[in-house]
Amino acid sequence: MARDEKAKAKVEQAKGKIKETGGRAVGNEGMTAAGRAKKAKGDVRQAKEKTKDAFKQ
Repeated sequence: MARDEKAKAKVEQAKGKIKETGGRAVGNEGMTAAGRAKKAKGDVRQAKEKTKDAFKQ
């Protein structure tokens, strides 16, 4: 299960980065902000998984 969550975090981060970059390229601030938010959500998910791993050991 932890691998699935870690993979989801990486995918969210990647999608967010792509959306943010695309938004910047076309000058769409809404798209850029949405991409940043999605990337941040992935960052939070990854931090949660790292915390869980730290407590397992």
